[in-house]
Amino acid sequence: MGREELEGAIRQVPDFPLPGILFFDILPLLKVPKHFKALTQELSVFANAIDVVAGIEARGLILGSAVALHLGKGFVPLRKKGKLPGATLEESYGLEYGKDTLEIQEGILNRGDRVLLIDDVLATGGTLIAALELISDLAGEICEVVVLLEISALGGRERILAAYPDLVIRALVTI
Repeated sequence: MGREELEGAIRQVPDFPLPGILFFDILPLLKVPKHFKALTQELSVFANAIDVVAGIEARGLILGSAVALHLGKGFVPLRKKGKLPGATLEESYGLEYGKDTLEIQEGILNRGDRVLLIDDVLATGGTLIAALELISDLAGEICEVVVLLEISALGGRERILAAYPDLVIRALVTI
C-alpha cells in the first residue's frame, strides 16, 4: 500500500472534537479489508525482537491488537482512566484541546519486556509520552514507537525525543 493510497483513505474532519481542531479519521482505512491487512503488515515490519505490542486507546488499540495478532505476540492496552479493572497506574497529559489520563494495569508487563508501542496519530506528543511513562514505570523496555500518521507541525516528535532521546519513532505518513 503506497503513501498516496494511505493518505487518501484518511478522512479529515474539521472542527472535531472542538472548533479549530482538524481531526484525522483512520476508520475509513480500517473498513476496507485489503487496506487494514496491508496497514497491519506495514506496522508489523518494525517489530524487531519484541515480546509484546502495546496500543493506546482508542484507535491504537485496534492497530496494536491487529499487529500483535499478526506477529503472534501478546497485546497490552493503555486505556483512558476508569476503563481497566484491578489495580492500575495512571499518567495525565495535555492534548491540543484539553487534558486526559491514561492507565495501564499493574503487573501486565514483566520486568524487561521489550515493547512495540503503537498509536494512530502523533500530534503534540502528550498521549505518547504518558504511555511511555507508564510502560517505563512497569520496567518495560520500549523498543520503538510506530504511528500511522504524524502531524509534524505540532512538534510531538521533538517533545518526545526531549524526554526519550534514544527512542526510535516511525510514522508511515507524515504531514
